[in-house]
Amino acid sequence: MMGSIFAGLGGIVHSLISVYIWVVIIGALLSWVRPDPYNPIVQVINRLTEPAYRLVRRMMPTVFNGLDLAPLILIILLQVADVLLVNIINAVVMS
Repeated sequence: MMGSIFAGLGGIVHSLISVYIWVVIIGALLSWVRPDPYNPIVQVINRLTEPAYRLVRRMMPTVFNGLDLAPLILIILLQVADVLLVNIINAVVMS
């Protein structure tokens, strides 16, 4: 019973991280085309990604030759977190 709850939790964590990675990708692509900043979808994406970008930018320099690498660094960190968290949850389920 408890193992299936943790397995479900692992699936939810993986899904949430995957969705957030796509939000970051969409936000990065939108930054290249300069969309209308008053568009509600653009505002939601900016509100979801800017706090994470700020955290990454505070930890390390992310601008190289005018190219902001914060989205790429954030995606890599999210993928590492996804693998670690899902493996930890699976280890708890198996024990």
